Amino acid sequence: MASSTSATQDFVPIRDIKNGMVILKNGQLCKVLLASSINFALKSRDEQQAILFQFQNFLNTLDFSLQIYVQSRRLNIEPYLATLRSLEDIQYSDLMRVQLREYIEFIRTFTTEVDVMSKNFFVVIPYTPPKLDFKKSFTSILSQGRAVETNTLDEQRLQLEQRQTVVEQGLNRIGVRTIALRDEELVELFYHIYNPNDATGSAPIRQ
Repeated sequence: MASSTSATQDFVPIRDIKNGMVILKNGQLCKVLLASSINFALKSRDEQQAILFQFQNFLNTLDFSLQIYVQSRRLNIEPYLATLRSLEDIQYSDLMRVQLREYIEFIRTFTTEVDVMSKNFFVVIPYTPPKLDFKKSFTSILSQGRAVETNTLDEQRLQLEQRQTVVEQGLNRIGVRTIALRDEELVELFYHIYNPNDATGSAPIRQ
């Protein structure tokens, strides 16, 4: 069991998740934003061109890389059906109760025959700290202790948050709202990434 756990940890590149940041084993820090979607196909031609132009301008202003990740998960419809069943007894007429039961059966049958998927869109913002002079860093750590590591991480976090602000403002100009994931939401996201066979369920990640 111990060897299996060790092998799994070696496969996952994440060292820690704290303060809304993903800290990788190679020292890179990442922020993950949940992004809203745009009904691009429903926009007029002029609106589509304006969105594309704004997105192009946004990308051209970046001096760092981005990763866009789309997560598809089979939607667990049972909580919705349970809510509908709870409404059956408070309907004011037999006709309404019959229609509600028929609607419940329709939803249950439909979702049995067709996989209903939920999609989440994420923007991953990386920050790779510059390499430090080993001799100076080692001497500094010996002289100042753990405070150096803490201050360095805080400085790196500020750099990453500055990038986050640039991305949030750029996406907001094209109508895409973003929310930075918190620690527990990041843990859930990576759990489903590394356990794809357990990807069924409604996502508690904030919308």
